[in-house]
Amino acid sequence: MLAVLWLASVLVVAGLVALYVKRSPDTEKLRQLDAAVREVDALKAKNVQLERSEQVARSALLELQQTLREREEEVDGLRADLAFYGRLVGGGMREGLAVHTLRVTPVAQSNAWNFTATLTQNFKRGQDIQGRLRIDLEGVRDGKLARLDWPVLAQGHDSAGIAYRFKYFQQVSGTIMIPDGFLPNRIVVHADGGGDRADQTFSWADATKGEETRDVPQQ
Repeated sequence: MLAVLWLASVLVVAGLVALYVKRSPDTEKLRQLDAAVREVDALKAKNVQLERSEQVARSALLELQQTLREREEEVDGLRADLAFYGRLVGGGMREGLAVHTLRVTPVAQSNAWNFTATLTQNFKRGQDIQGRLRIDLEGVRDGKLARLDWPVLAQGHDSAGIAYRFKYFQQVSGTIMIPDGFLPNRIVVHADGGGDRADQTFSWADATKGEETRDVPQQ
C-alpha cells in the first residue's frame, strides 16, 4: 500500500512538473524579447542624442549667420564713414549742401517716428551754413498714391522746418506723425537757406533698415 501511494505521488508530481513546463514561457523567446527591448531603448537614446546635436548645430549656424550680417553692416558703415570724412577733409571734389544719410526709427506704441538726417558741405570752408530742414512722405492711402507734406507730418510743430547751422556737417533730428492707413514708400528731404538748397529722396525701406547711425559731433 505504501509503495502504491509513493508511486502515485511520484506520478502526480511528474504530471505537475510537465504541466508547468508546458505552460511556462519559452526561455529563448524571453531572451530574444529582452534583447529587442534593449535594442529599441538604445535606438531611442541615440535618436535623442542626434536631435540634441542637430539643435546645437542649428543654433550655432543661426548665431554665425547673425554675426556675419552684423559684420557686413559694420563694414558698410565704416566704408560710408570713410567716404564721408574723406569728402569733408577735401579728399574728393568740393560739394555744396547735401543730405548724406537719413535714418528713421519707430516710437513704441504710437504713430510717431523719429528721424535723423546728416547734412554735409565742404564747399564753403569755414563758413556757417544755416537754414531749415523739412521732409515729405510719398506712399499709398486707400489704394491711391498720396503725399504727406511737412506741416501734416509735424502737426503744427516747427511748421517752417527744423533749423540747422553748421560749418561742415550736422545731424538734424525730429519727429513726425504718420496717420493710420498711410503706407510710406519714399521720403523726400528738403534742406534750404541762405542760397543753399539740397533735395534728396530715400526709400522708406532703406531709411528704416538697420540701427541708428553713430552720433557725430556738430561742426
